[in-house]
Amino acid sequence: MWLSYSYLDMVKPCYWRLGGVQNGKTNGPLWYKDLGSHVSGEFSMAVVQANSLLEDQSQVESGPLNSLGLHGTFIGVYDGHGGPETSCFVNERLFSNLKKFASKDEEMSADAIRKSFLATEEEFISHVRDQWSTCPQIASVGTCCLVGVICNGLIYIANAGDSRVVLGRGERNGRGVSAIQLSEEHNVNHEPIRDELRLLHPDDPKIVSMKHNVWRVKGLIQVSKTIGDAYLKNPEFNREPLLPKFRLPKPFSKQILSPEPSISIHEVNPRDEFLIFASDGLWEHLSNQEAVDIVHNNSRSGIARRLVKAALHVAARKREMRYSDLKKIERGVRRHFHDDITVVVVFLDDPSNLRSINSSFSIKGGVGLATRRT
Repeated sequence: MWLSYSYLDMVKPCYWRLGGVQNGKTNGPLWYKDLGSHVSGEFSMAVVQANSLLEDQSQVESGPLNSLGLHGTFIGVYDGHGGPETSCFVNERLFSNLKKFASKDEEMSADAIRKSFLATEEEFISHVRDQWSTCPQIASVGTCCLVGVICNGLIYIANAGDSRVVLGRGERNGRGVSAIQLSEEHNVNHEPIRDELRLLHPDDPKIVSMKHNVWRVKGLIQVSKTIGDAYLKNPEFNREPLLPKFRLPKPFSKQILSPEPSISIHEVNPRDEFLIFASDGLWEHLSNQEAVDIVHNNSRSGIARRLVKAALHVAARKREMRYSDLKKIERGVRRHFHDDITVVVVFLDDPSNLRSINSSFSIKGGVGLATRRT
């Protein structure tokens, strides 16, 4: 085990912030909360573990968003890579940082969300520095970070990485629902993201390169924005005892990956029905419209589990195997067939009416699944 006990203690689930805690259920590698209520509707969550250690983390926080009486719902999906440490850290720190900045600014804003990302990044990099002498490999661990905040009739979306949120909006004729992607993804397999990195690093002809038929930043990672990944942000970590595969052959002076999120603000339309927040493990197997149609055409209770199951059925077909056989594969080995998958479906019943304002709660996805190195 290369993490200190003090760090493990720090990332244990912590629920003191809000008055109530909602728990999910586990069934083997699956964790789920079939249906719960937030201040302006209902939600459903599900997580399926593929890695030996669950690298996806997630949360829904509903109730006070600052110390001044602003209420709403916060959704976070954190898709870790290299280990669970950064995603666990973000799951404990980002929301409290957002409340701090939203209190200081006396409102919810894109700037408060941006500051919360950067503050969480700074805290984690500081922790990497503190841990460097005893567990240097934490410098190679990071997470994508997708956040949604629903309050005052607005939906704030902030993303660093390649998780995705899709809005389901009812058609005017009432005969279906259309899929509207609200998040911008930062994956270098998209040409505009490669072009953006080349513009930011004109003196580095190898800032992106093809490796195993996949575009990667410095041949190492597919995403250009993350929290963590200190080895690609701070030159001080580009040295021994970090493993050679993570060390760049030439020193760098300019941050390669960025923690700065892309942020958009969406005004809720009366035809907006629900939001699907998910790590890229879902979107590898389902299109935006396929996912939206599943939610629209089925009952709410257990809908996140239904989306996960639909993705796993597709993953099984891609490998020419039966879904029943895929379910028997152990965590760790399953990663060869699909990624960790986190899904949070949030229904927008009445975003302008904060009913049940006193029933604030916190729920964290995947509690009970393996997240620690032993």
